[in-house]
Amino acid sequence: MTKTLKRLDLIFKNEGDSEAILEKTLSRNNEDIISDLIASGLKGRGGAGFPTGLKWRLTGEVEADQKYVICNADEGEPGTFKDREILSSVPHKVLTGMAVCGRIIGATKGFIYLRNEYKFLVPKLRTALDDFHLIMDKLNLDFRVDIFMGSGAYICGEESALFESMEGKRGEPRNKPPYPTNYGYNGKPTVINNVETLAHTYSIFKYGAEKFRDLGVKDSRGSKVFSVSGDTPIPGIYELEFGMTLQRFVDDFGDGDAKAVQVGGAAGFCVPRKRFEKTIIGYQGKLTGVSLPTGGSMMIFNSSRSMYNVLHNYLEFFVEESCGQCTPCRVGTQQLLMGVEAVKRGDKSSDYLNKLLELSEIMRQTAKCGLGQSVANSFSSIVENFKEEMIY
Repeated sequence: MTKTLKRLDLIFKNEGDSEAILEKTLSRNNEDIISDLIASGLKGRGGAGFPTGLKWRLTGEVEADQKYVICNADEGEPGTFKDREILSSVPHKVLTGMAVCGRIIGATKGFIYLRNEYKFLVPKLRTALDDFHLIMDKLNLDFRVDIFMGSGAYICGEESALFESMEGKRGEPRNKPPYPTNYGYNGKPTVINNVETLAHTYSIFKYGAEKFRDLGVKDSRGSKVFSVSGDTPIPGIYELEFGMTLQRFVDDFGDGDAKAVQVGGAAGFCVPRKRFEKTIIGYQGKLTGVSLPTGGSMMIFNSSRSMYNVLHNYLEFFVEESCGQCTPCRVGTQQLLMGVEAVKRGDKSSDYLNKLLELSEIMRQTAKCGLGQSVANSFSSIVENFKEEMIY
């Protein structure tokens, strides 16, 4: 019998000692703080997995008259709703992380880029910010945070499109390099971290790098907050250790008939039942089996679900949310959608799916940003594992 997963309470535990933790942390020198973050193994929880301590160090090393700290709260990935709960329950942890980052990199200004659909959080966040700024004054720290409201565009979850949006431009990705550590918001060095990433820094400041590193496995340290939805008797938000197999996850959260799990939302991968045991939730590294990172969304589908309908829904979403800047994404998403529809109607043979798979791979290699590149994740994993459902 599979051992039940241990559910943690590091993120959502409201400890009420943020001022003391902040004062204690700021009494240390910058290099020691960064060394702890690097030693902890904390990687970005938005999905990309860039080492947090290294990002702060690189930004701090750049000379500039102004720098920024931005909390990316544009939680637009389908099936993800964890950051909303973090900001609602423990905003002080996120703000503490931002303040420490500001001191380290030399920034006096921070922003929470808040998804437009989360406008209802603004009054509570304003209250939290008032308390936070009083602490800043008490500690003589010149750092202020404001809220910037997004406009509902999925593409603005991508960091450079987010900067463009904040600058009053159309939300479109920038070419890279330069990277935000050198050229971010308003062309200045910028640290941009996901809500959950910043909340995890608080745990490291409070409990130390070793305790955080003891959670998870090699290359995937610490805990992760998951938004669990779909065919599950216990939907909701759960904090678990990295490194579990998908089979263990399904044993705890499935309804006993899970045939697939979409890991990482529409931009993630669909894993079929036959691969649950060999799929590990974590970052690519020296893990046994296939490792899949996740921004937090875990959607479970049982045998009653049509995977064609699931894929069709994702493709409609991508067609709608493509910014249209680059041809591979703008045209490719539409062609994939029309292609699977044609195969389903019988206007195209099943062999046409191979052409569509080739197109999705071209999109992965040539699209300008993560939106167009990630379409191939869900498309290829669903078509290859559930081809019969695309045809009949």
